[in-house]
Amino acid sequence: MAEKNRESQREEKKSDAVLLLNKGKRGLGRLIFGRTTMVLALLAVQTGLLFWGFIRLGEYLVYGGSLLLSLAVVLVLVNKPGSPAIKITWIILIMLAPVFALPLYLFVDLELGHRLARNRLAGIQRQTASLLPPPDESLRREAPHLAGLGEYVSRSGGYTFCRDSGAAYLPSGEAFFAEALARLEEAERFIFLEYFIVEEGYMWGRILSVLERKARAGVEVRLLYDGTCAVGRLPYQYPQKLESLGIRCKMYAPLRPLVSTHYNNRDHRKILVVDGKYAFTGGINLADEYINRRSLHGHWKDTAVLLTGRAVRGFTLLFLQMWNVSEAQEMDYLPYLDTSGPVEAEGWVLPYGDIPFDRERVGELVYMDILNRAVDYVHITTPYLIIGSELAAALTFAAKRGVDVKLILPGEPDKRTVFAVSRSYYRELLEGGVEIYEYTPGFIHAKTFASDGETAVVGSINLDYRSLYHHFECAALLYRCPAVGQVEEDFQKTLTQCSPVTIEDCKRDRPLRRFTGWLLRPLAPLL
Repeated sequence: MAEKNRESQREEKKSDAVLLLNKGKRGLGRLIFGRTTMVLALLAVQTGLLFWGFIRLGEYLVYGGSLLLSLAVVLVLVNKPGSPAIKITWIILIMLAPVFALPLYLFVDLELGHRLARNRLAGIQRQTASLLPPPDESLRREAPHLAGLGEYVSRSGGYTFCRDSGAAYLPSGEAFFAEALARLEEAERFIFLEYFIVEEGYMWGRILSVLERKARAGVEVRLLYDGTCAVGRLPYQYPQKLESLGIRCKMYAPLRPLVSTHYNNRDHRKILVVDGKYAFTGGINLADEYINRRSLHGHWKDTAVLLTGRAVRGFTLLFLQMWNVSEAQEMDYLPYLDTSGPVEAEGWVLPYGDIPFDRERVGELVYMDILNRAVDYVHITTPYLIIGSELAAALTFAAKRGVDVKLILPGEPDKRTVFAVSRSYYRELLEGGVEIYEYTPGFIHAKTFASDGETAVVGSINLDYRSLYHHFECAALLYRCPAVGQVEEDFQKTLTQCSPVTIEDCKRDRPLRRFTGWLLRPLAPLL
């Protein structure tokens, strides 16, 4: 009998081993023959063909013709409006490798990949321009220095300073998560989510369970997330899965087997709107590292802001504009915009977005306006520091005229090459009087400005070229709101966990990191 039992156990173990082997084979098969692998392979083939075409083309180009064409493109670049740093990057590439860089520049400049989306979004903005309230004339009387900024932002996207709007600052991902769950539970009409990153795990699982329950109860739920950033985080068919749960879902610019400039313009926004009564924005995505359930680079420091009242309309419209870029039918926006009534609150709130399809750099110019008008201090948190000469000059000019300019950056980077380029700006800023600190517990992902106890910005906009020039972004500017003091208080608290960076530290930096920063800085606009 015992012998039979032992034989039975051996058979079970053999069966388990066979099942495990078969499961491994199936997993390997999905990895090799899965959609993402096939798409990446097709993209690699197309890229290889492009390189091969450029090389073959080069065999038939005489040196003089290539030189004249390069000179013509450089002259066009110099005379075009736009960032000098981006122009310099292209000029370097064209002069070093004209046969490769010239067709690449023409491919990017012709905007073949995103022209349709650009035209569609421009039409939507024209259609919705009159849906938000006109500027509040009381702002011109009480804060004339901000009225001009409000007019500029209004012309760029229709968004205006709002009174009767509340703002609550959330100093961590954990605080945002708890507040978001509470507000989601209150939803009765609609829930809109737009995020750069959504990843399965504890955070998204908790949110999804609420969304699924609300959808069954008749609440309209929509989710929009970035398609390229979803690779490796969510299955390609994930929107269909959510649709089966009653949740309308889209990817913005999903990865497809076609080389396109469309992939360069990511949807980096973070927006959550509940019933038009509550709106969240900030730096926090829907993944476990943002609430420190998973540690990738030490402690993850991030922030958000919860808005109520009339300012919520701006974020509702931002979401609907992006959602409708890929919609064939026009929609009635008003039912979603007439839900956010006034609340009793101090100060003004300016919700705004930035798009990469026009020449307006709204995110950068709002930051520069704060720096140029500051009297006492400007305190900044940002995960990256890859900036043009204009923003660098604004930072050092403010410091040289006596403004206390402080920046907090990560002590533990998430991207080492980008961190090396960021550190290449340190010495220039330090010599200009700017103070720089690194967050020693880990990675700081917050994007905040606080100035003079009156103005603060909380949003998704980093101090790097990707955010300032290439991505869809959003933020809320707060003026004379109680939350402004909360942003500054959190900055001071975070500062106690930071180490100051000195010029001597820059000199002692690792040679390989300094060389990497020096080598890649001319290509910074492409990072």
